[in-house]
Amino acid sequence: MGNEAVNDEELVGELLEAGPIIVYPPLPEHRVRRRLGKALMITGGAIALFVVLYVVDLLLSVGDVPRGVTVAGVEVGGLTHADAEARLRTQLEPLLIKPVTIRAGDVETRLDPAASGLELDWPETVVQAGNQPLSPITRILSFFTTREVGVVKKTDSAVLTRAVSELAATTINHRAVEGSIGFLALSGTDGGVTPYAIEPKQGQTLGDRAAAVRVLSDGWLDPGGVTLPVDVTPVKATLAGVQGALDQIVKAAVAKPIVVRGDGKDAVLNPDDIARSFQFFARDDGALEVRIDQHKLQLAVQDDLVGTQKDGKDAQIVFANNVPAVQPSEDDRKINWAKTFLPLTEVFRRADARELPVAYDTTRPNVTTEAAGALGIKEVIGEFTSGGFSGTAATNVQALAAKVSGAIVKPGETFSLDTRSGPRTEAQGFVPAPVQEDGTGPELIGGGVSQFASTLYNAVYLAGLKDVDHAEHDYFFDRYPPGRDVKAMETTGTSVDSKFANDSPTGIAIEAGVSGNSVTVRIWGTKRFNVVSAAGPKINETASPIEFRSGAGCVTSVGQPGFSVSDTRILYDVGTGAEVRRETRNVTYGPKSTVICI
Repeated sequence: MGNEAVNDEELVGELLEAGPIIVYPPLPEHRVRRRLGKALMITGGAIALFVVLYVVDLLLSVGDVPRGVTVAGVEVGGLTHADAEARLRTQLEPLLIKPVTIRAGDVETRLDPAASGLELDWPETVVQAGNQPLSPITRILSFFTTREVGVVKKTDSAVLTRAVSELAATTINHRAVEGSIGFLALSGTDGGVTPYAIEPKQGQTLGDRAAAVRVLSDGWLDPGGVTLPVDVTPVKATLAGVQGALDQIVKAAVAKPIVVRGDGKDAVLNPDDIARSFQFFARDDGALEVRIDQHKLQLAVQDDLVGTQKDGKDAQIVFANNVPAVQPSEDDRKINWAKTFLPLTEVFRRADARELPVAYDTTRPNVTTEAAGALGIKEVIGEFTSGGFSGTAATNVQALAAKVSGAIVKPGETFSLDTRSGPRTEAQGFVPAPVQEDGTGPELIGGGVSQFASTLYNAVYLAGLKDVDHAEHDYFFDRYPPGRDVKAMETTGTSVDSKFANDSPTGIAIEAGVSGNSVTVRIWGTKRFNVVSAAGPKINETASPIEFRSGAGCVTSVGQPGFSVSDTRILYDVGTGAEVRRETRNVTYGPKSTVICI
């Protein structure tokens, strides 16, 4: 329209064509101004009131904890820092510093935080809550919302590390306990026991100590406690495997005694004897294997059953009126413990008739009566006598002679003097005596037995039997031919063995006896040789040294020089007289000192 002139009639016509028109009366200008002023006054008043309230709220809360702040659920908003700290100490500290629950593998324990370097820092907690916000919106919202502030912790790492180490050593760490079965003795019973399962338990050690300290430091306030890492040592047996062995085997085995029936004498395996014999081994499949130590069962009953056994005895040659006779042999009869206990597991399962018959092994002797009679022992083939001993030495020679006399050596066998005599102890009839045959040297149990060994050697020598091993004395004794003596004991008490072999086609027997201060040894058999001894001259003589001694035990004695000599044994066939062979032995004796007491 702009500056163009408009025809009123045309305009009205157009408006009428557009539709009905509502015409309001015009608004007076003063009414508009009045309404606008009222709106401005209300708005200004509200703003002024808000500002006043904001300023008042701000002034009233300067330096206090912001409104709506909570610490672990305790409201501290609007309090001064000091009051907030006091309220937290009163309401929270008793709850938060209680013992910490710690789980480590199969262990659950408690840790005192106060004694372990774990503390609460209340001033820092309050500081962490912050100061009053300036934002009016934040302040308004604080009337309708809350803000949780966490507790500030502090840790003394050195103290906590020590506490963790002590906890590991005393509580957390433990060795693996393999599943097994134990036994409780029943009072008022004769060997009764009650078996029980020993529950398997894994072994464990606390893992990384530094990591454990960190976990505790970070999480000791968690309501659910703290879980620490451990290194686990597994076990094999399961509780089900242990219980299976207990129910299926052990309970029945120790329910009642077992009677072990020997020939003429019984013994009893009480439940505690059976329990002691059990051995338990965990298997990879979780089962518990039950084994029986038969030796322990044997120990429990052998004293009662030993009398049902019988020691074997070789046939021996006895001599009466210089005539050899055979003393019969006896079979050896001993308990075969393995066979005796073989049906044990079956007996375990029985409620009654719990008996085990003893199984015996019978062994024929090395020399039977029949064999001794067929050995061809009919005449003396070698004999030697020596004398000059007395006192306790005579006792020892007599004891050794008694052990050797009657011995039979079959063709091809080797005789050992030490084996035949056994240990030379007081229990075997030997006594302390001077070790040397001339009465010198230290007193030892069995001293002087070299006299018998030399006599035996010479009898064997003259019988033409094969020498296997022997040693001469350190110096010469004139009671024997040079080169034909034997040492049976060192001055230290160590035994020196001597051996010979029966290289003849028939058996031989040894007769030995003591009469007065002399001992005689005869070798019986079938004579094959006539024996001649040829001694060589003494050579390389060394002078006897002189020793001056003092003291109550000193004995003056005359020494003798040392020398070397040879001995040749010549064997002639007893039937033809022809020489069979010669055997030469070279011997060197040391000098014997002359002792002068001063």
